[in-house]
Amino acid sequence: MPTLAYLDTPSGISGDIFLGCLVDAGWPVERLRAVVESLYMPAESWDVRAEEVMCGPLRATLLHVNVAEGDAHRHLSDVRAIIEAGNLPTLVKKRAIAVFTRLAEAEAKVHGSSVDEVHFHEVGALDAIVDIVGVCAGLYELKIGQLHASPLPLGHGWANTMHGKIPLPAPATLELLAAANAPTRPAPGPGELVTPTGAALLAELALFSQPTMRLERIGLGAGQKQFEWPNVARLWLGEPLDAARTPLTIGADQPVEAVEVVALETNIDNMAPELYGAVSDRLFAAGALDVWTTPIGMKKNRPAILLSVLAPTDLEDALATLLLRETTTLGVRVQTLRRHVARRAIRTVRTVYGEARVKLKWVGAEVVGASPEYEDCRRLADAADVPIRLVYDAVHAAGNREFVQAGEEVREGRSEGERVLPNP
Repeated sequence: MPTLAYLDTPSGISGDIFLGCLVDAGWPVERLRAVVESLYMPAESWDVRAEEVMCGPLRATLLHVNVAEGDAHRHLSDVRAIIEAGNLPTLVKKRAIAVFTRLAEAEAKVHGSSVDEVHFHEVGALDAIVDIVGVCAGLYELKIGQLHASPLPLGHGWANTMHGKIPLPAPATLELLAAANAPTRPAPGPGELVTPTGAALLAELALFSQPTMRLERIGLGAGQKQFEWPNVARLWLGEPLDAARTPLTIGADQPVEAVEVVALETNIDNMAPELYGAVSDRLFAAGALDVWTTPIGMKKNRPAILLSVLAPTDLEDALATLLLRETTTLGVRVQTLRRHVARRAIRTVRTVYGEARVKLKWVGAEVVGASPEYEDCRRLADAADVPIRLVYDAVHAAGNREFVQAGEEVREGRSEGERVLPNP
């Protein structure tokens, strides 16, 4: 059975902290050096070493990745070429390229450019490439089948970059986390606790939830920065506690993930129709996976609405309270359900109207659908002053052509990458 991992990030995450977790959890640092060598980097140009340090009262592993290089101004195509030329497993290359593709999409949105035009600066340097490829290789060699992550602490302040002074969290970090619908929480203090590299790795590779698991070992990774608190992340390794829960292997060909959810529902016959929209918005904002209404008939032939909510099990109390507070109902029914979820991913396609996102759907090893993102289609239709159905058809055709009809290329892992999406 694949190993299950949960990344606990009390002080945020960066590429080197993630590497420290993997090495501390049992991945030999010699294997990381072999990964760097596989990228055909001259031996005199880099140094990778692990150091055991104390972060306050906690022992942890600090990874030092030093690369001799001037200012890096790489495009995504340059980074992809470096990774593809490496002597690495196909799956490791695929994941690493997908992480960088996600970074490029975030940077393009922040700077108002296209993915191909983006210049990577800090995140395109060779040490960032080592961090990302190293993490992907470590997960692969430790046989981690599914990676989960905790909510991420975001601190305030300012950072100096190649683009000048920018507010924290870094704009690219926020875009990456927003694209993944990642949960966040207040940081224990100011500073950059979540780097763009760390955000991209988790947005691409992790599910933001805490799994039920049987713990086997813990890996602690330390950060370079010193704070008033231990600057560490903890990687919990183990196996699913319930064998009936089938974890979705990162980047592999398992068809579905079986998870538990709760269904909350209530019958309402005395609330104004226009209020349901506001209640639905608040339920989604509170973490509901789906919300819907169904017309029903109640006692005394009274027409009514069945309001239904699908949610993670840990949000049952919060959403039940919200329903009682925001609607006229006097009670909420709750059921626990098991749900099978197909693997999904967000990719960008080009059309004559511009770039738009599509949501890919896998069943087993096969991509069986590419659904256009409505908001992107509406934006392009407004800009071109054409009916939205024309844009929708163009995006749908492009998605099918590039991914659904790509067949073996997608199944064998030679596409530009995929990511697991939060359950809708």
